[in-house]
Amino acid sequence: MKLSHFQFDLPKELLAEYPAENRDESRLMVIDRKKQTIEHKMFKDVIDYFDDGDVLILNNTKVFPARLYGNKEKTGARIEVFLLRELNSEQRLWDVLVDPARKIRIGNKLYFGDDDSLVAEVIDNTTSRGRTLRFLYDGSYEEFRNKLTELGETPIPKYISRDVTPEDAERYQTIYAKEEGAVAAPTAGLHFSKHLLKKLEIKGIKFAEVTLHVGLGTFNPVEVEDLSKHKMDSEELKITQEACDIVNEAKAKKKRICTVGTTSMRAVESSVSSQNTLNPFDGWTNKFVFPPHEFTIPTCMITNFHTPKSTLLMMVSAFCGHDLMKRAYAEAIKEGYKFYSYGDAMLII
Repeated sequence: MKLSHFQFDLPKELLAEYPAENRDESRLMVIDRKKQTIEHKMFKDVIDYFDDGDVLILNNTKVFPARLYGNKEKTGARIEVFLLRELNSEQRLWDVLVDPARKIRIGNKLYFGDDDSLVAEVIDNTTSRGRTLRFLYDGSYEEFRNKLTELGETPIPKYISRDVTPEDAERYQTIYAKEEGAVAAPTAGLHFSKHLLKKLEIKGIKFAEVTLHVGLGTFNPVEVEDLSKHKMDSEELKITQEACDIVNEAKAKKKRICTVGTTSMRAVESSVSSQNTLNPFDGWTNKFVFPPHEFTIPTCMITNFHTPKSTLLMMVSAFCGHDLMKRAYAEAIKEGYKFYSYGDAMLII
């Protein structure tokens, strides 16, 4: 497979600027790989495809308010700082992206908040837009993190052309988010409401939680025609023994195992044993799933509709089958499905 196989024209009006009014009332396209069929449903109909003992694998990462706006010392120029990951909690060192980057050099100081209550010093250049910042703040670590939360805003994707609203803080977060550390939401999970999860639980469906802290690397464009030469950024991953037990028991009983989102899929495919069972994991993964790929754990997946040429689309192609995926995407465009983070969903069985 080549990069050019994943190009398609996406009308701009299909980019979702807002989420559906109710989480579980977005649209759901159901693709049956065996029958080669495509059906149109509502997301809450997902319950009809699962039975007692089946498993949903959920990514319980929590998005933190990663986008800050500060001013450069002396010039007062407004600078956007996007927090990527904490490098050292004691020294308050962070890996960040800055915009506009050409103005930000080593030694520069940035001031945040109306009262300049938070200051950061640039101590290294990492990439063209990447910098290492040391935050200077008088207070405990907990107070410092609270200050970041207070000054930061929900990092909704750049393609959304409107301002961030207070609702985004809630809606750009799954209802089962627990472990803070993501700079982007695992968006397939945004469709689950508390009510729908409860109904699934009552029906006997089990939930296995994994934690993959989504970084911006997930969305980095692929710039090589030969996909085997693309390198994914590493993301922090944790899979507990408890999650493995739930999944492996279902696998032994030949139950349906569904990864909710490409991040859950990356998580489980990063830690498969030689016996084709799920292993516990605590570390970093740079797993890149693209066709051809033999999936060992999941039998189905829930995902959103993705960007042309994205690694996410390549994973869907590997799982769905490329021709069927292309047919499904053509149908989605024809039927006016909404794409990207706040868009509609797809269930591949």
